[in-house]
Amino acid sequence: MASSNGGFWSDFWKFLARGNVIDLAVAVIIGTAFNKIVDSLVTDIITPALLNPALTAAGADDLESWAPGGIKWGLFLAAILNFLVIAFVIFLLLRALNTTKKRLLRRAAEEEAATPTDPVIVSQQTLTASIDRLNQTLQSR
Repeated sequence: MASSNGGFWSDFWKFLARGNVIDLAVAVIIGTAFNKIVDSLVTDIITPALLNPALTAAGADDLESWAPGGIKWGLFLAAILNFLVIAFVIFLLLRALNTTKKRLLRRAAEEEAATPTDPVIVSQQTLTASIDRLNQTLQSR
């Protein structure tokens, strides 16, 4: 099972040391923490604000106890709300990121267009164009 360049464990440690594996681990940890925040937002703030009148009319104390016919509709509804909030927040973050990226690219293009050209390069281009015209004139005679 050993490979020719250091063995299984060496390859494993190289794999772990690559940046994308560490980035993925950080993303999973932050995603889990973000999920807890969103779950609390949905469970403790949004759900009571939106569904208290409906839960009172249904005779349920909270969303978890609302299970008409033995089906836990309340938990399912909370999961849907949780998903919608997470999807909306991710949409807003990606939209802001794309807007910022476009703005930075546009600013870089404007700065590149605004930078004065080097006089040496301009004179070389002019000289090259003149030589080309002279060459064409000589070839036409």
